[in-house]
Amino acid sequence: MASLSEWIEGARPRTLPNAVAPVVAGVGAAIALDAFSWWRSLLALLVSLSLIVGVNYANDYSDGIRGTDENRVGPLRLVGSGVAAPKAVLTAALIALGLAGVLGLLLVALTGYWWLLAMGGLCILGAWFYTGGKKPYGYYGFGEIAVFVFFGLAGVLGTVYVQAGRISWAALACAVAVGCFSTAVLTANNLRDIPTDVESGKLTLATRLGDRGTRRLYLALLAVPYVLALVMGFATHSLAALPLISASLLYQSVSAIRHNATGRDLIPALRDTGLAMLAWAVLAAVGLNL
Repeated sequence: MASLSEWIEGARPRTLPNAVAPVVAGVGAAIALDAFSWWRSLLALLVSLSLIVGVNYANDYSDGIRGTDENRVGPLRLVGSGVAAPKAVLTAALIALGLAGVLGLLLVALTGYWWLLAMGGLCILGAWFYTGGKKPYGYYGFGEIAVFVFFGLAGVLGTVYVQAGRISWAALACAVAVGCFSTAVLTANNLRDIPTDVESGKLTLATRLGDRGTRRLYLALLAVPYVLALVMGFATHSLAALPLISASLLYQSVSAIRHNATGRDLIPALRDTGLAMLAWAVLAAVGLNL
């Protein structure tokens, strides 16, 4: 049986910024609309965290039983490494996704925005069918689109809407920015895995674009949040451009991508991109409200 530390590593804690950043940015936009609610923000955060843990365990299970993770470079995979039984990892995934569903239902019931149930249902289905099912969309190059929608648009705008009952242009800019960051994290991950994904027949967007095209996509995705920060600075006030400071966290990551780093040398790029995303979200939340 896997140890507690292995279960924690299997949950991929380095991906947690992908769940926290959308809520932080959404909270900042909600405050700017004079609509902040601490308990709605907390519930949104718990839903987001449960969802990402669930999708990580679900991916571990689905990739593991397909044999995709047998030669993967990177953090521990519970099923692929054989340290945990597939059924146990599947159970953990279903518990986390179920918790996300229950917390989401509670949030909807307390706010009265029942139409958000549809969005929550799509998020849970998207989490499972990313690598699950007979034809997982992550194996056909659509993973990046799903990450942008679920951890960018849905995460940020959903957090704003359950508090304010509306969204703003600043909220939309934050949603697009965070979505691009999250997609960049996945792009760096898939860039690292191109050799093993090609071998296993997993046709991610990275395998379709190739090494050079994927590196260009990563850099383009990182440029978008900082262009939007400049736009927010010009459109509102100069302090709204505060997220530009977070670019300093990306020096090593961008350097690794530009200098053709491969394999384990790309792992820090995933970490730094996630940290830059979280810093961007925090600075945007502060800058919009100063």
